[in-house]
Amino acid sequence: MEKLKAFLGKLPHPIRWALVMVIGFVLLIMGLVMLVTPGPGLLFIFLGTSILALEIKWARELNQQGMQGLERIVARLKKFFNRNKNKDQ
Repeated sequence: MEKLKAFLGKLPHPIRWALVMVIGFVLLIMGLVMLVTPGPGLLFIFLGTSILALEIKWARELNQQGMQGLERIVARLKKFFNRNKNKDQ
């Protein structure tokens, strides 16, 4: 994502804004389609909102909430597996 951010930072604002909108919404729509068809729909939705978050505030907030939720899930999984690991020993 940092490479994309660096590349887009070199472009003039109107071109950068248009590229971010097109790429972000295309990935977001592809992700929504993949929710009902075979494919990594959630991954594409996450990538689309991450790219849109470079220019749009609501996408930035949504992306931040998603990352916080993902961190909570990972923490619970680590706690669950550590508890099971300790029971086996």
